[in-house]
Amino acid sequence: MKMLLRWLLFILVLVGIGYAAAAPMQAYLARRNLVHWRTDKVVQGSIKSMVNSTGTVKPKLQVAVGSFVSGPVIELNVGFNQEVKAGDLLARIDPLLYEANVARDEASLRNREADVDRVRAQLQQARNDEKRAIALHLEDSSFIAQAEMDKFKFARLSLEAQLKSAITAVKQAEATLKNSAANLGYTEIRAKMDGMVIDRKINEGQTVAASFQTPELFIIAPDLRKEVHVYASVDEADIGQIKAAQVERYPVTFTVDAYPDELFEGHVDEVRLNFTTSQNVVTYPVIVAAPNPDLKLLPGMTASLSFQVAYRENVVKIPNAALRFYPDAKHVREEDLPILEGHTEKVREPDEDQPQSNSNLASAEERTQLRKQRDQRHVWVQDGAKLRAVAVVTGLSDSQYTELVEGELKPGEALVTGIQPPKVGASR
Repeated sequence: MKMLLRWLLFILVLVGIGYAAAAPMQAYLARRNLVHWRTDKVVQGSIKSMVNSTGTVKPKLQVAVGSFVSGPVIELNVGFNQEVKAGDLLARIDPLLYEANVARDEASLRNREADVDRVRAQLQQARNDEKRAIALHLEDSSFIAQAEMDKFKFARLSLEAQLKSAITAVKQAEATLKNSAANLGYTEIRAKMDGMVIDRKINEGQTVAASFQTPELFIIAPDLRKEVHVYASVDEADIGQIKAAQVERYPVTFTVDAYPDELFEGHVDEVRLNFTTSQNVVTYPVIVAAPNPDLKLLPGMTASLSFQVAYRENVVKIPNAALRFYPDAKHVREEDLPILEGHTEKVREPDEDQPQSNSNLASAEERTQLRKQRDQRHVWVQDGAKLRAVAVVTGLSDSQYTELVEGELKPGEALVTGIQPPKVGASR
C-alpha cells in the first residue's frame, strides 16, 4: 500500500510540474510563431505623375547647302563643327568656264546693242527719205510716182520692225548675261544663315556634279547653342496626358548617356499627328525643346525622357508596396476574407438560360466604369494578431507613392507591405 501511495504521489508531482510548465510553453510557442510584419508609413507631400519614353536629339532646324553648278572645288574654308555667319564663303568651285560664259555673253550683248544703233540709224534715214518724198509729192504729184511713195513707206515700216526685233534681241542677251553671271555667282558657296556646320560632304579638289540634282555640300544647324529638339515616340495610351502636359507647360526631364549624372530639362513643343504603327502598337512623335548653351546635347544622342503629366501638392500618399501586398487568408480577419476571394458583396448566380458575361461585349460606358473601379483598392493594417483591410481610392502615382483620394488613412499610419524575414542567427 505504501508503494502505491508513493507512485500516486510521484504521478501527482509530475502532473503538477507539467501543468505549471504548460502556460509558459504555450506563451513561448505563441511568441515563436508570431508573424512580424514589414510596414511603411503613410506620408503627406507633393506627387508627380510621369510618363517615360526615349528619344533622339536633333537640331531645331538643319539647312542643306548645295551647289547649283558643277566643277572642281578649288577652295574650302570651313571644317566640321565650325560656326559660320550668314554670307560667309564656305567653298569655291572653279569659275573658269563660268567667267568665260560671262565674257561671251557680255560681247554678245554689246553686239546686239550695236545692231540696235545700226537699225535705228537706218530707220532715221528711211524716215527722212519718206518725209522728202511726201514734200515733193505734195508740191507736184508728177515728180514721184505712187509706187515709189509706197517703197519709201514700207521701207520705214520694215526698219521699225527690225528695230523692235533688235531691241528684243538686246533683252535676250541681257537675260543670257544675267544667267551666266548668276552661274558665276553660284561658284561661291555661301552660308544662308548663322549656324554651325554639323556635316561636310566634300573635300578640296573634289569635283561636284550638279547635272541631275543639287548635291548637298554642307549641313548647317542654326541656333544649336540656343535650342535643340528631342524627338520622342510616345504610346497612344499616354498621348492624351502628354497633350494636357503641353497645355500646362509641365517640364520634361531627360538624361543622355554622355552625361549620366546630369539632368536636362525642356518642355513639350509639339505633338505631331504622323503616327507610326509597329506590331499593332501606335506611337506619335512628340517634340521636346531644350536649351543647349554649353553644347552638351549633340545631334544623334539618345535621350531617356520623363514627361511630367500631372502634379498635386499637399496630398496624403500611400506607399506603392502597400498597394502591391496581398496577404494569406490565415493572417486576415474573418470578416475581410471575402476581399481575398475577390468579392465585396454577394454576387447573384447567373441564370442557366442567360449566357455568361463577356468583357469583349461590354459597352464603352461599361468599360469606362470598369476602368474607374480599378482605382478602388485595399491596404492592410495590423489589428491585433490579424490584418484588417482598409478600402481606399487612389489617384496619381510615382515610383514610390500613390495619391490617396478617398479612405480612412492619416499621415504616419503604418501599412503592411510584407512579412519581416527572420533575423540571421536567431535561436531556434
